[in-house]
Amino acid sequence: MKLPRKRSAFAATPFEEPPNSCVRFLGRSRSKYQEPNLRDNVEPGIRLNKYISSHGICSRREADRAIEASAVRINGRIAVLGDLVQPGDEISVYGQKIEAEAKPEPVYLLLNKPEGITSTTDRGIRGNVVDYLNYPDRIFTVGRLDKDSRGLLLLTNDGDSVNKILRAGNSHPKEYWVRLRNPIRDEDLRFMAQGVPMLGTTTLPCEVERINANSYKITLVQGLNRQIRRMADYVGHEVVLLERRRIMHLTDEGLEYGAWRRLTDSEVQQLLWAVRDSDGAPTERRVGPKARDFHQPGPGFRGDLPNRRR
Repeated sequence: MKLPRKRSAFAATPFEEPPNSCVRFLGRSRSKYQEPNLRDNVEPGIRLNKYISSHGICSRREADRAIEASAVRINGRIAVLGDLVQPGDEISVYGQKIEAEAKPEPVYLLLNKPEGITSTTDRGIRGNVVDYLNYPDRIFTVGRLDKDSRGLLLLTNDGDSVNKILRAGNSHPKEYWVRLRNPIRDEDLRFMAQGVPMLGTTTLPCEVERINANSYKITLVQGLNRQIRRMADYVGHEVVLLERRRIMHLTDEGLEYGAWRRLTDSEVQQLLWAVRDSDGAPTERRVGPKARDFHQPGPGFRGDLPNRRR
């Protein structure tokens, strides 16, 4: 499926200068994300205890004990806690040899997804991102981007990194540019920054920055279902254009609408550095919508929000 290459819809019409007052609104807490120190060398691989456990030898805890007892060797040398297993390594536990399986080379792609493409790897769904990319190897998306939204989407064959990036607790920021049908008030932007009730929970505090009368930037560290559209709807506004412009340190600079590219070695290094401390556990539990989310008076009712001036 080929789409015409064009610039971002936001870039097509320059934004007005933001007003001098109340430009940026911050929630109660800032993202913990920090730019990586590129001097830290991150090697791809799987942790030794996880590798031993995945081969059914023993649990991770027991593997750690074996490592501490100097009973584990990598390529003939005594292993230590924190060692990583690389493709082709020879591992032995108490003299029992385990052959390291060759893993496919990690692939990291960045797509500037156009509207109308569904961020699913299910090829039975028309307009899926796999058919759009026509990439020869098996890859999957890191998170998702709504069919009617555009912007950056990360794809990879590295499953561990996917879970680590998706965990909201790891505070990996994603920046969106939002255009509304009508102008929005400063107090509405401030309210969204503090957290909005939806889907049986409250959104995490975030950063919101005005661009012009009816447009703003919003930086999130979570990804609830249609979160930005629901947040805007809660304060009585309709989103007419939603574009993801940044995922962590990855931006859309130089990447045309509808195009994709491989991450550079430096970008991959930064990505692995950013998720190095994550346990890669399953992502946060998504709370399904309740009936009241759909049948209560719409968010356009100003009385629903605190400290409103009509």
